Amino acid sequence: MPFYQKLGSIPPKRHTVFRKENGELYHEQLFGTVGFDGMSSLMYHVEPPTIVKNFVEQVDLNPEIAHEKQLQMRSFAGFKVVPANDYLESRVAVLVNNDCQIALAAPKKSLRDYFYKNADCDEVIFIHQGSGTLRTQLGNIPFKYGDYLVVPRGIIYQIDFDTGRKSLIHR
Repeated sequence: MPFYQKLGSIPPKRHTVFRKENGELYHEQLFGTVGFDGMSSLMYHVEPPTIVKNFVEQVDLNPEIAHEKQLQMRSFAGFKVVPANDYLESRVAVLVNNDCQIALAAPKKSLRDYFYKNADCDEVIFIHQGSGTLRTQLGNIPFKYGDYLVVPRGIIYQIDFDTGRKSLIHR
């Protein structure tokens, strides 16, 4: 049995014409992480979700693996990660396999200059220091020390930090 969450105004039936008070149409978007199979979110936008103002250079986040297929004892000094201004550039992959990547990050600034979307995989972000807000097309989620943020693949987001140095662990 499906369960439904409602936030804001929605039409009485799904996939029908839905107009604003001034007669203009809301723009419908069906979002799911596995195509048209499985759970999905039906979103209605004031502006079309497909408008792109600018394309910037793509960032390759694939880690460089120095010692492939070597099991060795390792010690990680996670709180000694060199801080970087950019959220994506601050990520340092420490453990990697075909299914999962664990990275440490210490971004100095909020991610507000651009929107980010990981189209390949889900992200789980553990907050080690600081607080802020995860801003997504589905709503804003406040976070603080000790919180896990689960960001499904395909979600467009920004991260706004409230205070000081920010340290994150990504899985």
